[in-house]
Order: sequence, then C-alpha cells, then structure tokens
Amino acid sequence: MPQQLPLPFSFNPEQGFEQFHPGVNAEAVEHLRQTAAGTGEDLVFLWGEAGTGRTHLLNAACRAASRVQRSVSFLPLALFRKCGPGVLEGLEHQHLVCLDDLDSVAGDDTWEAALFTLFNRLRESQRDLIVTAKVPPAELLIRLPDLRTRFGWGLTLHLRAMGDADKLEVLALHARSLGLELPPRVGRFLLAHFPRDLPALLALLEQLDRASLAAQRRLTVPFVKTFLGDTP
Repeated sequence: MPQQLPLPFSFNPEQGFEQFHPGVNAEAVEHLRQTAAGTGEDLVFLWGEAGTGRTHLLNAACRAASRVQRSVSFLPLALFRKCGPGVLEGLEHQHLVCLDDLDSVAGDDTWEAALFTLFNRLRESQRDLIVTAKVPPAELLIRLPDLRTRFGWGLTLHLRAMGDADKLEVLALHARSLGLELPPRVGRFLLAHFPRDLPALLALLEQLDRASLAAQRRLTVPFVKTFLGDTP
C-alpha cells in the first residue's frame, strides 16, 4: 500500500519572491505573484531548464499565498514519486497547490490518472494550481492525451536562463540574505572560474560564507583562492 503523508505539504519559507532576482523573468514572476494572491490565472505551467529557479519560485508562491491566509500544499514530485499518487488525495481542498518536477512522473499511468483526477477536482473547486517542468506542456512525455491537453489550458510561462549580469545580482542578493558582503570583483571571479549554473554558485557562496566566518576574514579574491586551494 502506498505510504500516506500528512497534509498540508510544507514549503521552504526562506525562499520568497524577495530573495529572487527576476531579471529577464520579471513578467513571469509577476504572474506568479498574482496567482499566489488569488487574483491571477488559476492554472500556471512554469517551465525552464535546470538552474532557472523553478523550485524557488514555487516556494515563493506558497509563502506569498500563506501570508494572505490561503492554504497551500507544495509537492516535489521527484521526491514523492515512490510514495505513490495517493499523496494527491484531498489536495483540491487547498487554495493553492504547487507541483514541482512534473517530468518525474510523466509516463507513469497511475500517476497520470491521479493527476487527471486532481486537475478536474481543482477546477470544480475553483482552486489554483502551479506546476513546473523542464519542458513546455506539448513536450511532456505524458501518455494520457487529455492530461497533456489540460496542462496547456492555462498560462504557460518560460523561465529563461540568466546572463552574467543577472547572475551577479542573484549572487549579491543571496550574499546579503546571509549577512555577507560580496564585492563585485569576487562575484566576477566566481563566474569566471567555476561552474556557471546558479545552484552550484549559490552552494559555493554558502561554503565561502561559512569559511569567512570561521576565519574572521572578509570575502576577497585572495581569500577565495586560498579557501578553494584547500578544498578537495
């Protein structure tokens, strides 16, 4: 029997719209803000390549909705896939449902049937749904044609990859949230010498934050070089 999990599913309260630099995706972020508040589209399909911030924005939508007393559920489908589609039962009672990584259950007949049922119940209950995937609805490897069609009914938003200037803004914003000063020169050094995908850069910044606190030193290029030289 599939494992039953308690509702509501929690979101990360530290990932809000305030901590997200929209850059070229400002219009998409605004639409998500409206849906979170209950004043926007009732179905939003958010897609983009890894590292564009899909999961962060889902968490942000949940946090914004909860702040205006709307009930929310956040489900990372890649994590819950092994639990079985029973985790979707009852979600139509939430004001906002956010499903992350739809790709991870596409092609699974039992999951697709459960998603189809949930979709219809949310529509009947006039609730809001935001889903994310790496590809747009038409390219999902979904075997149930009616389900793929339904995901195309709402507003489809494409999260575009950020350029270097926006990545520097994201790094600076994250550094401020950590209480860390990130000089522009250090930010440019990180972009020039390390993997350019944002999750990796943000994880590296958090390591540097801990290292600078432990060493009681400011973040400088020489310090970064020394720290990384000692890092396997």
